[in-house]
This record gives sequence, C-alpha cells and structure tokens, in this order.
Amino acid sequence: MAKKETKSNLDFPFGKENLTWMFIGIGVIFIGFYLMIGGGSDDPKVFNPEIFSPRRITVAPVLVILGLAIEVYAIMKKSKE
Repeated sequence: MAKKETKSNLDFPFGKENLTWMFIGIGVIFIGFYLMIGGGSDDPKVFNPEIFSPRRITVAPVLVILGLAIEVYAIMKKSKE
C-alpha cells in the first residue's frame, strides 16, 4: 500500500510577495491605459484638441512603462519562501 502524504509538495515559482508586486504592476498598467481613454469628438468634422492633453501624451505612457518595470521586478525578485 502506498503511503499518503499529508503535506502538498507543490512548488510554485512565485511567492506571495511576488504575486503582490505583480498585481500592483497590473493595476498601474490598467490605470495608465484608463488615462489614455477618450478625447475623441462626437462629430468627425470637428477637431478636438483634448487628444493632445499632457495626461494622454506623457502621464499615461509613463504609468504603463512603470507598470511594466514593476512586472519585471516582480518576476526577477527572488522569493523568500
């Protein structure tokens, strides 16, 4: 008869801290993409200069790149577990 193990031997590559950093990174990326939304015009013949706002041109892409950097950090960080 085979002996049953009571403790699970699952070996996950990421620990709790890594997953926390990953979710933070995903949240920052989503915030960056959310800030890029909008600025269009209801009438295609009318130009809306709101598409060139600093929020859409600088802040949102910086947040997306920051979120990707957080993701790289979360993947590369050595787990303590």
